[in-house]
Amino acid sequence: MRPVSAAAAALTAVLGAGAAAVAAGRYASDVALKAPPGRPLPGDPRLTVHATTADRITLTRALASLRPGTYGLGGAGSHAIVGPVLDGTSRAADTVVRRLDRVTHGTLDPGARVRLTPQVHIGNPRDALGLDHADVDVPGELGGLPAWFVPADRDTWVIAVHGLGTTREHPMVVMDFLHRLQLPVLDLAYRGDLGAPRAPDGIGHLGETEWRDLDAAIRYAVRYGAERVVLYGWSTGATMALRAAARSALRDRVAGLVLDSPVLDWEVTLRALASARRTPSALLPLAVRAAQGRAGLRDHFPEAGDAGTLRVPTLLMHGPDDTLAPWGPSRELAARRPDLVTLHTVPDAPHAAMWNRDPARYEESLRRFLTPLM
Repeated sequence: MRPVSAAAAALTAVLGAGAAAVAAGRYASDVALKAPPGRPLPGDPRLTVHATTADRITLTRALASLRPGTYGLGGAGSHAIVGPVLDGTSRAADTVVRRLDRVTHGTLDPGARVRLTPQVHIGNPRDALGLDHADVDVPGELGGLPAWFVPADRDTWVIAVHGLGTTREHPMVVMDFLHRLQLPVLDLAYRGDLGAPRAPDGIGHLGETEWRDLDAAIRYAVRYGAERVVLYGWSTGATMALRAAARSALRDRVAGLVLDSPVLDWEVTLRALASARRTPSALLPLAVRAAQGRAGLRDHFPEAGDAGTLRVPTLLMHGPDDTLAPWGPSRELAARRPDLVTLHTVPDAPHAAMWNRDPARYEESLRRFLTPLM
């Protein structure tokens, strides 16, 4: 082969390998960036229902089914609310019995396959909690954003925003509590959610663009009577809250932040999402870099790392058993700003399930934090 032909062949091979790597990285990044809202997060096993009674349910024994606390239990055409594990009730080594609080939809027959989820309630605030609410549209940059508004007497509003693997039904776990404090609640669906505009590129950005929908909700709240707002986010919703508090033109109206399981290290979160969805380990670095470029993610979150950016009291709810959004960055943020940040540590709780682990303790921490901001 002549030298020119050999060089051309070698270049073609290199370019072909490079194109294949780019394609593989893009494919792997889709796994992390295109997760449909409300789909279960990876990592938790599907459990089998073995038996049910009026107030008990027997499930496959696993780390997930042994978690303490209150959870939703979702399956194909079914949903229930389950409480704590009932000690001494299971005689079989491979099953566990939990309190069955309510079957809200469908039936839980033996053999049904289900998953525990931090999203306890389904439906709307009236059907799930008996709370009067209005269905409103928040004008966003991509179009109308559906939201539930639960009215109350105070002029400090709470704007709630869900995160990965859930929908706007998730914030209903604290909605009744917030209503008892007489705080109006605006519970937002944002780009990519059911009924909301689709992102132009069809992927999630871990809050990097979605925060602008939360900014639109702040403008809506102020327009309709809010003097101050508390931004309350779970997972990537917490990341959105950090961004909005730092970047919004109305950031002076933000009185405080409640951040539950915030995604502060996007690289770890992307790796965890892709890995749990069986992306080969060799593709994980490609997936992370591809996701960074496609989603416009920075090398770090300045709102979390810059001590001068955080300006309002912040309650951080997080724990060491969150494998999707690591606890370390939350501890670092609390250590950097002890003047503003209160860290409520929750052990034995997976991602975005800090309330589920111990609702009473969680709500007491929330009450102490919110009382001076009302």
